[in-house]
Amino acid sequence: MEIASKYDPSQTEGKWYSYWMDNGFFKSVPDEREPYTIVIPPPNVTGVLHMGHMLNNTIQDILVRRARMLGKNACWVPGTDHASIATEAKVVNKLREEGINKSALTRDGFLAHAWEWTDKHGGIILEQLKKLGASCDWDRTSFTMDEVRSQGVIRSFVDLYNKGYIYRGVRMVNWDPKAKTAVSDEEVVHKEVNSKLYYIRYQIEGATEEYVTIATTRPETILGDTAVCVNPNDERFSHLAGKRVLVPLINRSIPIIQDEYVDMEFGTGCLKITPAHDINDYEIGMRHNLNSIDILNDDGTLSEAAEMYIGQDRFEVRKEIETALQEAGHLVKTEDYNNKIGYSERTDAVIEPKLSTQWFLRMGELSKPALDAVMSDEVQFHPAKFKNLYRHWMENVKDWCISRQLWWGHRIPVYYLADGSFVVAETEADALAEAQKVTGNGALTMADLHQDEDVLDTWASSWLWPITVFDGFGEDKKEIDYYYPTNDLVTGHDIIFFWVARMIMAGYEFKGQLPFKNVYFTGMVRDKLGRKMSKSLGNSPDPLDLIATFGADGVRVGMLLCSPAGGDLRFEESLPEQGRNFANKIWNAFRLVKNWEVDEALPQPESAQLAIEWFEARLQQEREVIADHFDKYRVSDALMSVYTLFWDDFSSWFLEMIKPAYQQPIDGATYQRAIGFLDDLMRLIHPFMPFITEEIWQQLRERKAGESIMVSLMPERRDFDGQILKQFDLLKEAIVQMRTVRKERNVPMRDVLSLMVLTGDDGYVPRFNPVLQKLVNLDAVQAVTEKVEGAVSFFVKSSEFFVPLESNINVEEELEKLESELKYTEGFLAGVMKKLSNERFVAGAPEKVVAMEQQKRADAEARIAALKESLARLKA
Repeated sequence: MEIASKYDPSQTEGKWYSYWMDNGFFKSVPDEREPYTIVIPPPNVTGVLHMGHMLNNTIQDILVRRARMLGKNACWVPGTDHASIATEAKVVNKLREEGINKSALTRDGFLAHAWEWTDKHGGIILEQLKKLGASCDWDRTSFTMDEVRSQGVIRSFVDLYNKGYIYRGVRMVNWDPKAKTAVSDEEVVHKEVNSKLYYIRYQIEGATEEYVTIATTRPETILGDTAVCVNPNDERFSHLAGKRVLVPLINRSIPIIQDEYVDMEFGTGCLKITPAHDINDYEIGMRHNLNSIDILNDDGTLSEAAEMYIGQDRFEVRKEIETALQEAGHLVKTEDYNNKIGYSERTDAVIEPKLSTQWFLRMGELSKPALDAVMSDEVQFHPAKFKNLYRHWMENVKDWCISRQLWWGHRIPVYYLADGSFVVAETEADALAEAQKVTGNGALTMADLHQDEDVLDTWASSWLWPITVFDGFGEDKKEIDYYYPTNDLVTGHDIIFFWVARMIMAGYEFKGQLPFKNVYFTGMVRDKLGRKMSKSLGNSPDPLDLIATFGADGVRVGMLLCSPAGGDLRFEESLPEQGRNFANKIWNAFRLVKNWEVDEALPQPESAQLAIEWFEARLQQEREVIADHFDKYRVSDALMSVYTLFWDDFSSWFLEMIKPAYQQPIDGATYQRAIGFLDDLMRLIHPFMPFITEEIWQQLRERKAGESIMVSLMPERRDFDGQILKQFDLLKEAIVQMRTVRKERNVPMRDVLSLMVLTGDDGYVPRFNPVLQKLVNLDAVQAVTEKVEGAVSFFVKSSEFFVPLESNINVEEELEKLESELKYTEGFLAGVMKKLSNERFVAGAPEKVVAMEQQKRADAEARIAALKESLARLKA
């Protein structure tokens, strides 16, 4: 087979992905093997692939491909999230463009449009993941609103309600006026903005010239004021106890109350109380039995209760009421003021605190086992630093507002009777039977019941994901018992509360055990300036364009080159370019080996035997290092180990050592070992770069139909001689030094030289002489027992090498060189001694690290002694 001169990803990626799919290599069914399970963080059904998805899914694919090659039954479950708020907003916008208002549709009519939109757009992101090489079991693709997942959501709601965890009540919630729904605390993004502080005076009732002044950033809310509050310890206002004031513009009479909540140092020391529109005011209102006046409609316009500006947007009213207060003599002054304002994560609308009847889930009891699991490392976080963040949230967890005022989502399974009472049931039939039972009225029909209009928060389905993807609430337990708990979760740390914490709660509540053993937190993908990538900034490349330019393997490598767990990735296009360069390096090494002419009759050179012995040890050493990196979830470090092993050790050293002379054949034994090493390396690299490794692996040897590198096993562990690795490091140093001598003395590589070695106790060993001779073109390497006069010399540890050259040695140059090396080595030794004299370092550092520093000291001291001896000899 003729091998292409250049690797072209566009010719291989589609071919091999189809091959994997056609052969069912991604599929998983329960069997006798150890399962390895990952569930995908379900992207929004509205979404398209972005750089965060690329990073997250690359890591998942690496983990799952490696698990397959370790002989495990690997199952990676894909799917999407119905994303209530985002999807409903998309559908509403689409309908608006078509001249249709949501309010003109029935619920069923709107849902028909929503399902049509979902069916059209919902699979886009999963198809895009295939371009990346994602080896998901696509037959298992799940959707949070498909039948199985929906059934699990409803059953869990009924179960939690029956246990007393779910309740209905009027509470202050975060209201998104654009989406017209409540959102949870975790869905509010606080941004610092430039605002104004308005100082407004309220007239004391019955006193024409007496006022109190309050300071507020939201003057429009004075229309909902029901009290003015002062601190009982504030002597400035003690004379106002029991008096009343008039709300500006509308002259509503409200009481002056006292509460220690008021900060005497902030503003004027007087606080206006608007219980319907501020959580702290709400709590004060509860303590003082105040009325609550809701002046806002669901869309952020003012309601009739405001008495003024009815139907106008809240921010328009803010501008107009400033003018009105000024004209009426109530506005004392305004000041520039920086404060934090909550924005909806979903719509970017400014959040309004709003009193609303909602459904809540009690979190106190549910959070306890989930907190203990993480703090005891039963569920391990990588990196572990996120445990403290998790603990803080879990120890201060609030009840979860789980209802949303939307139509797209899982409709709450609560059914109301005419008198306002209700029953909770999985189905209409169950609800009717329950209603007949509790009322004692067997004549009731479904016409007498009305299901709750609200849907559940999207996360109320996502928190069940590791359970429901295996139909954990169904009757057949075969799959859930085999695949659950899952092994690894790969996710961004920004949803540690939204999703990770809640999944752990659900796991212990519904399955009695953890949902996953490990959580790998990815960082955020930022641009080279450190900014979050976003469409609005225009700093986020299209992932599919990157794949088209650099190949999927190149992009995968680029995403990981600077992506430690939990650390943000600073992305620039030089990274996938570096990945593409690595792919080209692999391809060129493969072409070099495959294009050698092989002569089976040739004996194997001793230099090749030594090269094979060394690289076998090096391969096995790095195989263990890579396994350790994966055990510690250092995926980027594992990639760098593979990268260095191939680029430096295999390509730069091993191939150089075995390469036949120009236009000469290679012996069969050496060639077969080189092919074998390439096979091993392709399998080690495959999880990171699936496409090029499959292409090369298929061409290394004759393969049977249906074979694939992705279902082959990782290289087996073989015993190796660790001593040879240390000896080879000395050989490499000798080669580098010898090449330096040639360069400095202008001796071309074609000229054959001789070399003599005065061997020390821990220096260079002669077993590698055949390799040394080949790589630096020597006729011989001769052992000597004393120093050779008149030769160029250099040291490798305690061994001194001598290169006799025909030209006279320039003594002054040699002295300068030796003195420079002595000065450097003495400085190096001083640095090492500083470390070793530090008691904290010696006591606290790992034993292996201290031993390494002590070895550095011994080596430096030996080198200094030898250099001083050489200097003395030259000066004599």
